[in-house]
Amino acid sequence: MHTIDTTLFRILGAMFYYSPETPTFQTLQPVLREIPALDSWDEPEQLTAICEALSTIPATYLTYDFSILFEGQGAMPAPPWGSVYLSHDNTVMGDSTRAYRQFLMVHGLVTDTGLREPEDQFGLMLMAISALAEQGQDDAIVELLEQHLLPWAGRYLTLVQQTQTEHDFYPQLARIAEAYLTRLQIQLGLHPAAAELFR
Repeated sequence: MHTIDTTLFRILGAMFYYSPETPTFQTLQPVLREIPALDSWDEPEQLTAICEALSTIPATYLTYDFSILFEGQGAMPAPPWGSVYLSHDNTVMGDSTRAYRQFLMVHGLVTDTGLREPEDQFGLMLMAISALAEQGQDDAIVELLEQHLLPWAGRYLTLVQQTQTEHDFYPQLARIAEAYLTRLQIQLGLHPAAAELFR
């Protein structure tokens, strides 16, 4: 199996999960400039320029955009939870969340963030892939991608890119994540489960 770069998943996952106000975000943001070296990209020069720019935006500038995209200021333009896309009524903690929670338990991954929140948050799922890769659980990674993440991730990342944010940080980050997941799907020969999307 094509080796999955745990670093790339960890960086992207953290950026899609942690608030810009947190030490974790502020520690990892400068590392974004290393992303071009972590995989073979189609347009490396363009990606290098994007990552360089993203790594230097002051984190304090991103707090408002984060709150719109991940905490909800009114209607969320791009909810980061899988079940919103996979359930008829667009709710969090739907059947798909429960199925994913069961998957995590089977593979010994308990995401206790200290908050009562759905495990199928996009960034948390990327970090779960990183953890599985570190344990050498290749089959579990394929299952997570095919069954739990890829069926809705493309729609989510498109919505992030379409959101009018104050800064281009999250839309550009979504472009990078989309490009990487697309490459990975081809490299691993993945067949995402067919799912009707309701968002």
